[in-house]
Amino acid sequence: MQLVVGRIGRPHGVRGEVTVEVRTDAPEQRFTPGVALDTDPAARGPLVVEGVRWNKGILMLALAGVESREDAEALRDTLLVVDSADLPPSDDPDEFHDHQLIGLAVRTTDGSAVGKVAEVLHHGQDLLVVRRAGRDDAYVPFVKELVPDVNLAKGFLVVAAPPGLFDLDV
Repeated sequence: MQLVVGRIGRPHGVRGEVTVEVRTDAPEQRFTPGVALDTDPAARGPLVVEGVRWNKGILMLALAGVESREDAEALRDTLLVVDSADLPPSDDPDEFHDHQLIGLAVRTTDGSAVGKVAEVLHHGQDLLVVRRAGRDDAYVPFVKELVPDVNLAKGFLVVAAPPGLFDLDV
């Protein structure tokens, strides 16, 4: 599965440098000189990083073969991606990638089936979108108090739902 680690923004200057909207917790690992990054759309890559710098909190990249402002503009909105299989496992037992959570069965603490995780939203607070058969989706804040157990090996997670969380559309 391809995971987005950045999105190319506007060009910076006239020599082909691009701004990057960082979408990874480890930019120092993903964006280093010599690293080849796959792209979405795939036809625009792979892109090889030649130079890296930060300017006022914005990541700037120099990419091989991108020599002008026009070259950089042609890459605007290109997603920079890595294969999830290439990522090392996390040492933190409470850290998960979105692709690991999507598709997990959702159960309540008493074992009742609720639905499946359809999506993970990142809008200030991480939210699990729980798809339920014949009912509206439920949005569950992804915090330990509400999601005390994530069992990737068995393909489910447990939600300690407060009253009404799964009954809003009754």
